[in-house]
Amino acid sequence: MLTATLDRPRRLNAFDTAMRDALFEALELATGDPSVAVFVVRGNGRAFSSGGDLAEFGTAPSPVRAREVRRVRDLWGTWSRLPCVSIAAVHGIAAGGGFEMALLCDLVVCADDARFWLPETALGLLPGVGGTQTLPRAVGPGRAAGVLLAGDEIDAAGALRLGIATEVVPARGLRRRVARLADEIASRPRDAVRAAKAAVARGLDLPLRRALGLERRLALGLGRRQP
Repeated sequence: MLTATLDRPRRLNAFDTAMRDALFEALELATGDPSVAVFVVRGNGRAFSSGGDLAEFGTAPSPVRAREVRRVRDLWGTWSRLPCVSIAAVHGIAAGGGFEMALLCDLVVCADDARFWLPETALGLLPGVGGTQTLPRAVGPGRAAGVLLAGDEIDAAGALRLGIATEVVPARGLRRRVARLADEIASRPRDAVRAAKAAVARGLDLPLRRALGLERRLALGLGRRQP
């Protein structure tokens, strides 16, 4: 298990350039090391993450340079293509990019005090960590519109009901539960787990016939023939 801890508690773990760089390096390690079965992201302090640090907005030397950095270090694209299983351990605030980071994970285990929302449009911004795409896929376009356009907030129970969270646990037991879940996943045959994840991620937007073909190819790659 590889764990990334968001550690700017005084800023409610708002991510700045240094945190993005550290996350990118962790994701590169998780991508390139086949021994990593599970990638866990969690927050230190009172929150998971309040999203991007607004104090950094507009501080890049130029818009061209900012775009170049995003192209070379495609943090969120790398996260979405992560071959191992990813788990978000969410407590407290998960707003903006913090919510979107959780949505990039395969599994979200949240504490009973978790709160999710996307404040970007109220600030004249657009979600920048894929939320306009991942949220509708998770909860459907109608419910996503309420969050994206009207700023609806989702509590832990709502996240579980909508399928954003896989389970809700008492805050004091969050890390322990995530560690047990990661150990359970890591105990399974790694190639099979990765193939199952790839089948879901890559097949979701395919017509059923092509998706079934993808599943067969992945199964054959494991040396198992479909019945």
